[in-house]
Amino acid sequence: MNHTRILLPFITLSMLGAGSALASDDLKAFPPAKDGYERKVIRLPEVPNPELYRVQLIPGKVVKADCNTRSLRAKLSEVTVQGWGYTYWTVGQIQPGPSTLMACPEAASDKFVPVYHEQLIRYNPKLPLVVYIPKGSELHYKVWTAPEAAQTAKAE
Repeated sequence: MNHTRILLPFITLSMLGAGSALASDDLKAFPPAKDGYERKVIRLPEVPNPELYRVQLIPGKVVKADCNTRSLRAKLSEVTVQGWGYTYWTVGQIQPGPSTLMACPEAASDKFVPVYHEQLIRYNPKLPLVVYIPKGSELHYKVWTAPEAAQTAKAE
């Protein structure tokens, strides 16, 4: 039985009004974005028992897509800020990934296509979650939570 559930829907950062938050003092330790990249900031709300929560980063692009299942590829790297010990994430250049090749009755339309990245990041509402992504891409995220009580495995 899977006890993990989605706590919050994935949200595009543009909906959060993150632009005003970029000038905040808690971003001083983080470098500015390099040419061709944007710095995205996720500010997590305080929650009881944050150790039960994790964040999944979902970078991707809006592309013309039909009924075929698609994904994109990119390398996600964790980087530590020298002298501060803070962590930020970088998303490498986003490239086409695998796709099915079915004949589709409908025309292609604009759809968000994700880079699949299954690693879950520790939930920390005390620091901003900073991610550098290539310009022209989007960063969505999901917040996951687990029940307080752990399950016990049975011998078989």
